[in-house]
Amino acid sequence: MPVPHVAPNEVTQLLLDWGRGDKSALDKLMPLVYGELRKLARRHLNRERPGQTLQTTDLIHETYLKLVDQQRVHWQNRAQFFGVSAQLMRRILVDRARRRKRIKRGGGAPVLTLEESVVASPVSPLDLVAFDEALTRLAEIDQRKAQVVELRFFGGLSVDEAAEFLKVSNITIMRESRMAKAWLHRALSDGS
Repeated sequence: MPVPHVAPNEVTQLLLDWGRGDKSALDKLMPLVYGELRKLARRHLNRERPGQTLQTTDLIHETYLKLVDQQRVHWQNRAQFFGVSAQLMRRILVDRARRRKRIKRGGGAPVLTLEESVVASPVSPLDLVAFDEALTRLAEIDQRKAQVVELRFFGGLSVDEAAEFLKVSNITIMRESRMAKAWLHRALSDGS
């Protein structure tokens, strides 16, 4: 649960302190962001195929362990923190999907339904591994479009938060989202 009456700058200040090596800042930070991390994890897991064994709390804890290991991140603000958290959750789920697929020799890849704001129609099931590969190809062509997808779809960031994180206008985020959506839809439809 999010802690009520948290000052907007408190999370940012704790991130800055943690980035400077203050380990107690991380202990203070986690209760403040746990509720939002839980919503983010739940959203990711709700897109998974039924029978998924990873629980919301497990995904948060795996993400936490990876966050603690982030040595090269220079924390700047809340949006960046949730963007990095979303990337880590994506990597955890993609790695699990690849392991499952490998174990089942090509079967059992998780299916998710992508939100209209990102890629494909809301009813179009999509293989998470194929989506990750397409997103990686998009990043090779246009890093910012791939970042917008990660922040908006995987990170659950609003247009305003994504714009703040990438230091661009809201209109740029909306335009990049539309273009990324079209590119990913074509890449996934063609299978290329």
